Amino acid sequence: MRFRLSKQSLLLTAAQAAVTALMLPSMASAATPDPFYQYTGSTPLADIAPGTVLKSRTISVYIAGIKTSMQATQLVYRSTDAKLRPTSNVTTIFAPDCAKVSCANKNKVISYQSFYDSLNPEDGPSRAYAGGKRLPDLLPAVETVLFGTYVKKGYTVVISDTEGQGANFAAGPEYGYNTLDSIRATFNAPQIGLGRDAKVVMMGYSGGAIATEWAAELAPSYAPDLKPNLIGAAFGGTLVSPEHNLTYVEGAPIWGGVLPMAVIGVSRSYDIDIQKYLTTRGLEVYNKMQKASIAYVLGQYSRVTWKDLVKPEFQDRTKIKEYVEAVNKVIMGTGGTPEIPLQIGQGTGGIWEGTKPSPVWGAGDGVMLAGDVRTLARQYCAQGVPVQHKEWGTSHFTTMLNWLPWATSWIDDRFAGKAAPQNCSSIAVGNPLTPLVYKP
Repeated sequence: MRFRLSKQSLLLTAAQAAVTALMLPSMASAATPDPFYQYTGSTPLADIAPGTVLKSRTISVYIAGIKTSMQATQLVYRSTDAKLRPTSNVTTIFAPDCAKVSCANKNKVISYQSFYDSLNPEDGPSRAYAGGKRLPDLLPAVETVLFGTYVKKGYTVVISDTEGQGANFAAGPEYGYNTLDSIRATFNAPQIGLGRDAKVVMMGYSGGAIATEWAAELAPSYAPDLKPNLIGAAFGGTLVSPEHNLTYVEGAPIWGGVLPMAVIGVSRSYDIDIQKYLTTRGLEVYNKMQKASIAYVLGQYSRVTWKDLVKPEFQDRTKIKEYVEAVNKVIMGTGGTPEIPLQIGQGTGGIWEGTKPSPVWGAGDGVMLAGDVRTLARQYCAQGVPVQHKEWGTSHFTTMLNWLPWATSWIDDRFAGKAAPQNCSSIAVGNPLTPLVYKP
């Protein structure tokens, strides 16, 4: 497999396609469902082990709607949703063709979790790489720049549709299960040809950090078979406690729409009918967002607040039992303790993207709260996990530029077998991550 596109040309391609997409609304039209994604076998999914490959195909890879010389393998595999029900999901694998290039690095695996953030299943990265031409399909194009160096070096790179086939945005545990089972499926696919001793590092930023962190904390209980393989997780811009973030982004000029997106996604994941709690305005936003990508949400909902969305009797969220139970389940650090080293990066300059510091939770990067991330890091430190934590005074978008080279260097050291660094003693005290209490 050849990786001919440079970082510069990929960025240019993505930028050109973005301009085209904005000028041609037809690119945002609904995609035709691809039958490949659906499991149609006769054996019930409940009788199939998580991580089992259900279907596979080879695709020519598209970047921002443009066909490239790359090829990738796509797998439909058995996974699990947030309520522990069996599901099927899809992952895309870039693996070196040993007949054409050196396979010296093939057993070095990058599990890259995308920040495609959407409520539309058609926005999964697998759709984009298979030929998607919609505006949200540009995000995986940009992300190819982030992990493309590893593809070029002959590593095996795995990119799961972390939100699952229901696109349950912000539902952290579901992201984690999908990520771990995509790694299992990669090992289980004979055409990939991984050695059973192959080593895996997980990485992701923003929405990808949700999947990476949850996979790390769920792995000991959900996927203990991967313990010999997983050697680290690097993530940045992390959603630790969605309840805290709702108050932080509420009314923010760029990130305000994340509030209803997260409420819809978590409600879907835990089968909550939220419509009964909504005002007329809330129902309007709910209906408009049912299949919204973050590409169509950023900067569009600066005046949307919880008060606008929810009926007066539900202004106090602690009075909604379903909400309290669900939001507590998506607080990071509640699903277990990672058994691998972690690297965690976070920005604090959210004011540069128009989000003011929260009077309760402090500063963040515009959408994610730095104090929550500190507490999570300190919690894992106290549990004996080697954690390297760092903050930058930059906003969410620009922090990624700082995070990527830092994370890449750390990942390279994990594959080189070096001891994982930690700075636990210097991590400042953060916010309490106390679960909400239902108050009828």
